[in-house]
Amino acid sequence: MRAVVFDEFGVLPEVRVVPDPVPAPAGAVIEVEATGVCRSDWHSWQGHDATVALPHVAGHELAGRIVEIGDGVSARWIGERVTVPFVCACGTCAQCAAGAQQICDREFQPGASHWGSFAELVAIDHAEINLVPLPDDLASADAAALGCRFGTAFRAVLRQGAVRPGQWVAVFGCGGAGVSAVMIAAAAGARVVAVDLSPAARALAGEMGATATVDASAFDGYEALAAEVRALTGGGAHVSLDCAGSPSTCAASVASLRKRGRHVQVGLMPPGQGAAPIPMHRVIGDELVLLGSHGVQAYEYPEILELARGLDLGRLVGRRIALDEVPGALAAMNDPVPATAGVTVVEL
Repeated sequence: MRAVVFDEFGVLPEVRVVPDPVPAPAGAVIEVEATGVCRSDWHSWQGHDATVALPHVAGHELAGRIVEIGDGVSARWIGERVTVPFVCACGTCAQCAAGAQQICDREFQPGASHWGSFAELVAIDHAEINLVPLPDDLASADAAALGCRFGTAFRAVLRQGAVRPGQWVAVFGCGGAGVSAVMIAAAAGARVVAVDLSPAARALAGEMGATATVDASAFDGYEALAAEVRALTGGGAHVSLDCAGSPSTCAASVASLRKRGRHVQVGLMPPGQGAAPIPMHRVIGDELVLLGSHGVQAYEYPEILELARGLDLGRLVGRRIALDEVPGALAAMNDPVPATAGVTVVEL
């Protein structure tokens, strides 16, 4: 198969022919039809994820068709169009037994702990637990975002954030996960303030339902940015999500909350960035709640797909590229302000 491979962290990957994957006894092989290019893939390429072993193939949000299965997998899956959560589960550990597959004790992630979907084929273990059938009327390019960005935003907004109609929600960082969060929060009846450095990202957030947008570059320090959000929301957001994943956006998200507000950390925070200057005096005095959000369970997908039916997922797709263009797309992420808004999708 053809795949995008890197042999060294930070060195431009290349497309080459590598051996086809073989399904594990409880696994399956998916022929990839579409896969998103996410900042998590950039983190893997840069060496920010300790689970990545070289050489490596990144890519973790995908849609495709099952072409091969292991001996322990039902034959009904052959030919099925599917996606998978970006955090895959074993199905047998204590976390899985409690319904928390997104923090499985033996979790594995395509594109991180094993080779991912920047390839013509990708293998997924524990198929019966992790495969999610896709409806025929959902395009593969639109479905590719469900495994990571849209699915992650679903859980962050509705489960961890517990957003309710009429509440104010602040979203810091309007890339794929952030703009999905804007869309989902607005659909839930919330009023949304979207914060980003990129004019294109702010414009897309407005189209997706944001009540107001804020140019983060116009403020000196996270305190000033948070003060602007508090002013726009009449005293602070009920729920705030950091979808960018930086010390400054994390701190601004926490500081933008009203009393008893909920901060949800969605964006990855590589250790090399340093600690976020979280205003702990406000966390204590205002009884703020700080939560992490890590993917979504496969069993949540019926509700995710039902929600997606009422939304135009195609509007999330900002750019469509071929497999040969993936190295350039990853390199473009070295710039923290992307040239285009929305999700970049590889179509195979």
